[in-house]
Amino acid sequence: MAGTTPRGRAERRSPGELESAVLATLWATDRALTPAEIQAELGGDLAYNTVHTILRRLHDKGLVHRDADGRRGAYRPVKNAAQMTAEAMHRALDRGPDPIAALQHFVTGLSPAEEKALRELLGESDG
Repeated sequence: MAGTTPRGRAERRSPGELESAVLATLWATDRALTPAEIQAELGGDLAYNTVHTILRRLHDKGLVHRDADGRRGAYRPVKNAAQMTAEAMHRALDRGPDPIAALQHFVTGLSPAEEKALRELLGESDG
């Protein structure tokens, strides 16, 4: 069975993996979700407390906002997936010793559709 060890116990996922799964769940909807709703969307194999802990961590990092709803809270992402990806790319370029070389390597790995989209974006910014 996938997701379990040979002894039948569930495999532990890293906090980063769990955070990514929770964010992906939030990005997949246009409304705030409660921890219970997120738990259900993730398949229910995670304990409610685990989901709540991940949401608190994401909130502390400024990645999700908590909407008060009576005694329970619902969460929504602060930024969409594209914004977070772009920020990660900028951080990676800022950390490297040669951002131009990094961009050259990045561009050579683009698919034809991604290259076309990039060319169109650059054309729009020049005009």
